[in-house]
Amino acid sequence: MAEHRASFARLTLLYAGAFVIGALSAWLWLTRVGISGVDAGIWRVNLLAGSSDADAYTRARIALAAVLALDRSETLYYTTERDESGEPLRAECRYLISGSPPPSRWWSITAYASDHFLFPNAARRYSVSGETAPLDAAGRFSAELGPTHEGDGIWIPTTGSGGMRLTLRLYGPAASLQQAPQSLVAPSVRRTGACP
Repeated sequence: MAEHRASFARLTLLYAGAFVIGALSAWLWLTRVGISGVDAGIWRVNLLAGSSDADAYTRARIALAAVLALDRSETLYYTTERDESGEPLRAECRYLISGSPPPSRWWSITAYASDHFLFPNAARRYSVSGETAPLDAAGRFSAELGPTHEGDGIWIPTTGSGGMRLTLRLYGPAASLQQAPQSLVAPSVRRTGACP
């Protein structure tokens, strides 16, 4: 009887250990391993987002970090957590986002804090889009991103400190982008001024 209890205890510990290791490896995979896909400059697009071909990890990542994902024939989702110099984006720093409007029916760039939520701000401004970003004489848009704002242009306020992520959404992307998402001439994200 004592031998049976000892075997049961060992088996219970083995199963508990396997569960903990499995859960930890899944958490690490979902939160620490970069997304698969292709790059367009500093931006990465997951080609399986919203697809019926998406694997379980892709679906879990989207559930953790996004509200809804459509197939790439309808929407392309490009993300970045780095600026043009390769440095991680930080909420306490200021950046200039600029580029030509992407070839799509509608586009937007939204800033998210490291917890995957929007930055709370009194202005309730969380993104820039083709509707809100005026174009200059060369047909390019620009927007500031950061805790402070200089000038009278478009500004996406960030609060607090720590990492952040930008998501560029292209709704109704051009057929050429649907077939080769890496061909996007993506907006640049450049840090401006000193960063505390």
